[in-house]
Amino acid sequence: MRTSRTDPSRLLPVGAAPGRLRVKIACGLAAAGLMLLAGYPAESLDATARTPVPDSSYRSAKDALRSGVRDYNAGDKQGAVRALEYAADQGQTLALWKLGRMYADGDGVPHDDLKAFEYFSRIADDNDDKPEAGNSGVVASAFTALGTYFLDGIKGTYVRANPERAYEMFNYAASFGDPNAQYNLARLYLDGTGTEQDPRKAARWFNLAAEKGHKPAQALLGDLLFNGVGVPRQTVRGLTWLALARDGAQSRSDEWIVDLYDKAWTAASEADRAEAMAKVQSTGSTRRRR
Repeated sequence: MRTSRTDPSRLLPVGAAPGRLRVKIACGLAAAGLMLLAGYPAESLDATARTPVPDSSYRSAKDALRSGVRDYNAGDKQGAVRALEYAADQGQTLALWKLGRMYADGDGVPHDDLKAFEYFSRIADDNDDKPEAGNSGVVASAFTALGTYFLDGIKGTYVRANPERAYEMFNYAASFGDPNAQYNLARLYLDGTGTEQDPRKAARWFNLAAEKGHKPAQALLGDLLFNGVGVPRQTVRGLTWLALARDGAQSRSDEWIVDLYDKAWTAASEADRAEAMAKVQSTGSTRRRR
């Protein structure tokens, strides 16, 4: 009998301070959701108090999912909720994921992290070996969200802080190329949270996420390289990544990226600055041609 990855009996405190490491991925997941739902924009609903939906309302679970998409796009969130709930009850992964994201974000329904956790858990329990074809992005996103919940726990619920479980979730999702998971996994290695501290492995995972345009990963990779933490010091390459991250910083929450860049820029030589800026310009031109 398979043991659920998210079985409440496994969610025991491990002695780590819940707030020790807060990994903010909401924006990244929201962006991922837009891509994942390019063909299926949807809505969300309650994991416990279900709205009865007559079986005759939809020809199939996929039909319910499509109906939820249409209703959501038309602004009929109640209709979308009913349709997505039906699709989720029939095991439609995308419907489960969307409902989880909506509760996590409080988008159209009351914010409820526990309900979000339970929706994501259903995806994890159905895909703990190998995701179905075409669902790997959605599954990886769900595992990443679960990792964040396990990292700090959900106050007032049975979901306790469990960094080791968070590591398992991020590691699984990272193996499918999810940049948010790769970034979060790197943070755990960098800080020694839920696993042994290993700056070299942190740099490896930061690099994978950075190559996908993940700005926080670019910033922390650049900082490691510039200062030679866990990896051979490469000031030009480090400053290049920091500059790319700084160029993508857009809000006050990204001020730490600018601070890291400014610190490295001040410490760098004129020659290193010039070489790094040339690489940044070259990288930008290459990406524009793609």
